[in-house]
Amino acid sequence: MSHPQPASAPPTAEQSGQMSHREVMEALSGLLLAMFVAMLSSTIVSNALPRIVTDLDGSQTGYTWVVVATLLTMTATTPIWGKLADQFDKKVLVQSALVIFSLGSVIAGFAPTMEVLIGARAVQGLGVGGLTALVQVVIATMVTPRERGRYSGYIGAVFAMATISGPLVGGLLVDTVGWRWCFFFGIPVALVAFVVLQKTLHIPVVRREVHIDYLGATLLVGGVSLLLVWVSLAGSQFAWTSVTSIALVVGGLVVVACAVYVEMRVARDPVIPLRLFRDRTTSLATVASVLIGLAMFGATVYLSQYFQLARGMSPTRAGLMSVAMVGGLLVSSIISGRLITRTGRWKNFLVGGMVLVIVGLLLLSTIDETTRLWVVGGFMAVLGLGLGATMQNLVLAVQNNTAQSDMGAASAVVAFFRSMGGSIGVSALGAVLSHQVADETARGLARLGIEGGAGGSGHIPDLATLPEPVRAVVEHAFGVATGHLFLVAAPFAVAALVAVLFIEEVPMRETLDDDDLGARRAPEATVVLER
Repeated sequence: MSHPQPASAPPTAEQSGQMSHREVMEALSGLLLAMFVAMLSSTIVSNALPRIVTDLDGSQTGYTWVVVATLLTMTATTPIWGKLADQFDKKVLVQSALVIFSLGSVIAGFAPTMEVLIGARAVQGLGVGGLTALVQVVIATMVTPRERGRYSGYIGAVFAMATISGPLVGGLLVDTVGWRWCFFFGIPVALVAFVVLQKTLHIPVVRREVHIDYLGATLLVGGVSLLLVWVSLAGSQFAWTSVTSIALVVGGLVVVACAVYVEMRVARDPVIPLRLFRDRTTSLATVASVLIGLAMFGATVYLSQYFQLARGMSPTRAGLMSVAMVGGLLVSSIISGRLITRTGRWKNFLVGGMVLVIVGLLLLSTIDETTRLWVVGGFMAVLGLGLGATMQNLVLAVQNNTAQSDMGAASAVVAFFRSMGGSIGVSALGAVLSHQVADETARGLARLGIEGGAGGSGHIPDLATLPEPVRAVVEHAFGVATGHLFLVAAPFAVAALVAVLFIEEVPMRETLDDDDLGARRAPEATVVLER
């Protein structure tokens, strides 16, 4: 009597080249932890910054550069990490980024001065740049563009969790054990992420000949840095029309022009492959990313300062106020990601998200120190809904139009320009905030009969030590100036919406195969399974 033959087992990830949902989720757990620690590095310190700057005798410029230092090094190294991902073991690269981040965290936690803290934040940025770029690249390696919307929703959820928990945890740490633990706190999380990745992440390594464009990267970083220094310090450390100011602007533009020349004519494998911009979606998404980064980072990074210095809140209470915006971001990122996976269509979410971003910025431009908190929270929720439907889906649109061999470079390019926009936004709007606060404070003190108290140095006061009339003047200055920041940021969001409107929607691919793209194929590759 014959016996039925047992059904053959389904092909494994190694056999089919595709990973099951369970395998993806196991690997994604470590990646999301890595992404969480990267996001946490900025959000956990946001509510601590006013206290840090006061304790280390810093200024508004120092406040700005504690943020900008991380953004700058993250921006500079993101495309390099992306290039490395096209050549080397992605798991080792992610783990290396975690180690670099942890080293910067240790230095920051023990920093005795603002200068050391800013340097430590720059080291943190090196690691964050790797985590920001590589998580997107690894996910693009594991799942198809159509399914990627589903997993992009998970990234949005992690972003929301880090944004919610960061300010709350940071505020509690500042109010209990001190602000230095805001930097130490992320180290155990990074360690757990390192171990989880070692156990769960097993993806093919595609090796091809890649030449890292260190000259182009150095020139690009140098040019952007000079311009950021000018935007941040002009008007306070030197006049806008001074020789120093002109030298920084001209020098920055010349160095950036040299970087473009190197990318176009010299580099064998440029850090920002200009051929990627032949694709209309990539070009327009990059423009939109710069503008969104400028508007988002530039405006929202100072909300914590608003709640503490204009509303007199403790760091913990200021952290609670972030729940409104992050709640909107969480809802829209998860829902939009799942609907994109279900329908394969994504442009409507980008357009709708940008409209909500513009509305949210305009609503927030009306706030001051007297606006009811529930009203401020509602405005923040609108902005969060828009950002959740926009940020990750721009990356998704670019990945859908990119050959697998260029996935690392393309993903990193979008992250690079979004970070660059954020760096410019934080510096520029930080300078605007500093100048407007100084002017408003000077006028308010003059009405009280106090002369010479303009605060032109940008010093951030300790509200608890100020007499009540002077405290009211300072709170008014920060309230009005913060509202003005959102008004300044709104035109950039409008320009981003215009760029998004001109993006041509291409339905999401349902396989990892990219033969239909007509893109330049990679050279002969060797595939080795990670173990």
